[in-house]
Amino acid sequence: MRKDNHYFAWGMTAVCVVCAVMLIYDLVFRDSIVMAYTSRLMGILAPILYGAAIAYLLAPVVNWFERVIFRQGGRKAAKWARPVSMIMTWIVVFLLFYALLSVLLPELYKSVLQLGGNLKGYYQTIEAWILRLLENNPDLAQRAQELFNQYYRQALDWLQTNLAPQLQVAVQAVTGGVVGVLTFFKNLFLGIMVSLYLLGSKERFAATGCKLCYTFFTEDRAAWLIRGVKATDRIFSGFVRGKLLDSLIIGILCFIFSSFFEFPYAPLVSVVVGVTNVIPFFGPFLGAIPSGFLILLDSPIKCLYFAIFILALQQFDGNILGPKILGNSTGISGFWVIVAILVGGGLWGVGGMFLGVPICACIYAGVRAFSAYRLKGKGLPVSAENYATHKPVWPEDAELLRKDGEGEK
Repeated sequence: MRKDNHYFAWGMTAVCVVCAVMLIYDLVFRDSIVMAYTSRLMGILAPILYGAAIAYLLAPVVNWFERVIFRQGGRKAAKWARPVSMIMTWIVVFLLFYALLSVLLPELYKSVLQLGGNLKGYYQTIEAWILRLLENNPDLAQRAQELFNQYYRQALDWLQTNLAPQLQVAVQAVTGGVVGVLTFFKNLFLGIMVSLYLLGSKERFAATGCKLCYTFFTEDRAAWLIRGVKATDRIFSGFVRGKLLDSLIIGILCFIFSSFFEFPYAPLVSVVVGVTNVIPFFGPFLGAIPSGFLILLDSPIKCLYFAIFILALQQFDGNILGPKILGNSTGISGFWVIVAILVGGGLWGVGGMFLGVPICACIYAGVRAFSAYRLKGKGLPVSAENYATHKPVWPEDAELLRKDGEGEK
């Protein structure tokens, strides 16, 4: 029996190696057929993925309603705790979206229309600034004017030669965009239905996952796997949910302050600041710089007030609000946060800048746990401070060195 298991393990290893080689060859040297089928499969499974994401985000709210409202109830109350908590959770979600859309969406629409109407004036303002800066250098000013005229002629040529032939393509793109929007809302509606099933039976799904782990792995490996999944859930739930809530609060505070001081484009600026705030470290600058420049075109003094407000808001977020909501959910230093943002942004864009931090935190936690496990198995100390001299310093050795030093004195 052991011989058969040995051959089976070698066979599975050979199959995995061959599949990995074929996958790498397809991704590097061919037309990525695997990626094409993966993208198609993701499109088919979109409602399930949406539902899983919605259920993952709303699970803490459902748990909170169950703890607070039905904590003192009996068996009958426990029977109705989950359905009533799910209904109340979705009521809160719909009320929140209705409040945001009814207040923010009309004002945001007005800001976009106002910005579109003022683009020509802003262009002339920027041109006047540049020419004023270059008025003491006539040659450079003439060159700048020539560049403006050249780009203007190129824009006219593009409108005359390229826009007209591409009208049919544009119409097809708009039609495809409408179909894409309808498909998205269809998948979103189905995802909400899926999330109801997941929220209603989340404990059962978790128990089934644990059962499968113990089915396919040994007891020790299954326990390690379950522990890793729990750690990943703790990191992702703490960061993703906390960061979304933190950014929502920052956006609302920015909207209230901007409306009170009558900043131009207050709804648009608040949305930009709130959305970019989900990106750690670089997010506040990504949102504040274009927003401040937009306000600068309208009123330089208000731009100064906006810059002061953004600095105060980010200090409040970084020192008070963020630690209260996020805590130490990632457990990684600022250096690894920057690395995660740069690598994630380079690979997956803005979404990678947001998800790169929890992914890096999960990898860091896994490497740290594996390193501690192997070092303990070798009988070596776990703390990195013991390896500062490139060799382990045992606690008892340190005590002997201390006593020898005292004896020499």
